[in-house]
Amino acid sequence: MNEKSLGFRPFSRQESILKTTKLNLADGILPALIVLIALVAGAIEPRFLSVDNFMNLARQLVPLLIISIGQAFTIMRGGLDLSMSSVLSLAGVAGVILMPDIGIVAGVSAMLLVGAIAGLTSGAIIAWFRTSPLVVTLGMLSVTQALALMLSNGVPIYDVPPPYVDSIGFGTFVGLPIMVWIALILAIVAALVLRHTIFGRYVYALGSSESAAAKSGVNVRLYTILVYGVSGLCAGIGAIVLTAWVSSAQPIAAPSLTLQSIAAVVLGGVALTGGRGTIWQVFLGVLVLSLLSNVMNITGVSAYFQTLIVGIVIIIAVILDRFRRT
Repeated sequence: MNEKSLGFRPFSRQESILKTTKLNLADGILPALIVLIALVAGAIEPRFLSVDNFMNLARQLVPLLIISIGQAFTIMRGGLDLSMSSVLSLAGVAGVILMPDIGIVAGVSAMLLVGAIAGLTSGAIIAWFRTSPLVVTLGMLSVTQALALMLSNGVPIYDVPPPYVDSIGFGTFVGLPIMVWIALILAIVAALVLRHTIFGRYVYALGSSESAAAKSGVNVRLYTILVYGVSGLCAGIGAIVLTAWVSSAQPIAAPSLTLQSIAAVVLGGVALTGGRGTIWQVFLGVLVLSLLSNVMNITGVSAYFQTLIVGIVIIIAVILDRFRRT
């Protein structure tokens, strides 16, 4: 299957030079911004540059990075998933409820299974009925949130096995928290899948032109379902990390994570219209948002103001995405 069969038009030499220049500029802006934020924060608050704070920052960005990776797959495919936070909540509640009866390993497996089933269900509805991902995942948000509230009776569940909390939530390996290793391994696997597998190529192809991909023999329904299955699986992995870190299963866990993940993905340089982006760009977007949050926390900025900043970043990210496509 070549580029023409997937609906791609080869660029002229002049177009290639212009696009390469744009990409190089875009790739340089975020790293420079990250360094600038770190330098300013270190000057204002010396505690920011401490090892303890960097370890805390690493833990803080893990849930957002995991959710953003799943979100990136759906956006690269040309959709999005608004249900990830609520799916995370349902997976966490279901897994923690089951752990005392079936064990930690089975409980963790249940979190992954619940997340994957929710994602596959959304994907199946989107693929078979050709409905808007926005509407379907918004509906799934309500369904999974309600199920999480019903299973937990609307209250957090604190009966979390200590070995589970100690190992995943606060354990370390080679000096890094276990939860950081989980996020790093997931990011590497996701990058390899997108770059070196047929599934990854089809994700980009569907995001670039679904009709061209279909004419080229790509099973649009199957790969759409699989993309949302990946998104749901990432929500399940996020549930594993978050429940261990906070030592509880919250029926409404991190409700802002979904919007933050969209902001991080688009801010990093992934095209909101699909067909373009990398996991490295996702990581950069996550790092910028996590740095801003960490700096505001350590300097005592109000949580209300932090919410305002996230909203502004989302708007800026959309505007930047528009400029990247012109």
